[in-house]
Amino acid sequence: MRGGAGGRVSIAGVACYRPGDRPHLSCQLHVYRRRKGEARGFTWSGYRDLITAAHHNLSAPMVWVRDNLNIHLAPELADFAAENKAWLRVYQLPAYTPELNPAEGIWPLLKRSMINFAAAGLDGLVRIIKRKLKKIRYRPYLIEGCLAATGLKLESW
Repeated sequence: MRGGAGGRVSIAGVACYRPGDRPHLSCQLHVYRRRKGEARGFTWSGYRDLITAAHHNLSAPMVWVRDNLNIHLAPELADFAAENKAWLRVYQLPAYTPELNPAEGIWPLLKRSMINFAAAGLDGLVRIIKRKLKKIRYRPYLIEGCLAATGLKLESW
């Protein structure tokens, strides 16, 4: 999502599901302010930190279903997954199949909830995004619906 003065807000999210438990949504924002030397989007370490934070919040093994975003395919993330195979399994989605990724269902919900808001600047946009993501987190049936829309089923580890 773009903000005022040419900045940009990128969001990375993980929708977490466990049989018999309510679903969880973990997200991180990356704000790009067009400063010299600043990363435009998430790096492999940002995704690593997101996966690690989700693992610590859930206190359970994880299955990461990733799409074909180029940064998801970074060798450093593959090394990270190999080092943590005791609690992390990685599955690669086929190309051009966002309908199989439950996290992709979160973004239309977020955009729809922000349709009537105008941010005065990049910081205002960040505040709106955080507030709307928090509302989605507190409505587990929305996150559950994102899994149901994929047609995928939960199975025990």
